[in-house]
Amino acid sequence: MEKLQTILIEKGITTHIKLNRPKVHNAMNEIMISELTYAFKELPLDNSIRLIVLQGNGKSFCAGADLNYMKDIANFGYDENYEDGLKLATLFKSIYQCPIPTIAVVHGSAFGGANGLLCSCDIVLADENTTFAFSEVKLGIGPATISPFVIKRIGEYSARDLMLTGRRIKGQEAKQLGLVNNAFSNEDLYTELDKYIHEFNTSAPESVCATKKIISSICNDNMNIEDEIEYTASCIAKLRQAHEGQEGMSAFLEKRKPNWVK
Repeated sequence: MEKLQTILIEKGITTHIKLNRPKVHNAMNEIMISELTYAFKELPLDNSIRLIVLQGNGKSFCAGADLNYMKDIANFGYDENYEDGLKLATLFKSIYQCPIPTIAVVHGSAFGGANGLLCSCDIVLADENTTFAFSEVKLGIGPATISPFVIKRIGEYSARDLMLTGRRIKGQEAKQLGLVNNAFSNEDLYTELDKYIHEFNTSAPESVCATKKIISSICNDNMNIEDEIEYTASCIAKLRQAHEGQEGMSAFLEKRKPNWVK
């Protein structure tokens, strides 16, 4: 992809993807959807990346859909709306299925589709003053493409509460409902992010990715208990024999840090 217009990517062991339309509170348009999808499909090809952090520049994480974008799609027919919906759903899926662990850091506001972005991530940290809302019903539409990822995160009845009413909540209630993992004061938010980064930097990167795959398989592959037992026994056998498993056990017995610790 040519020069990015709506996001910034700061590559490193921890790679930061920043929504970068601060003048419109990082509202999503067609370009941002395309660029984010590209980023979450391409970055996992770099084996040096251990963690991806998704956040927003400026006063907000993301205000949902861009107004001009909404004006355009208001004139779409069914087929055009269907194709546009597929692009948005594909973005959320690309984040959800990203083999590298992901953390969303949320501040300011997270309206509508912004909740699809954060719910597709593995971990969500929020400023306790963030305002969250599933505002689609206030606009005569519904939170359709985000719903699989939101319901996975918060469950059916919390989803009914938030999606049917469109009511606004703050960070601590978002934590209680499971929308975010934790909510902190603005002063503490990035200190807590650093703690998470430290945990990932001291964990075996291939083992972390394997663990993410195990969780996804158990949750999404509709296995019965016998299949789960066979699958997980196979996973642990492979992990114990892999180079990280051998190094980790050797380091533990030799009372030293394993070679992946940064």
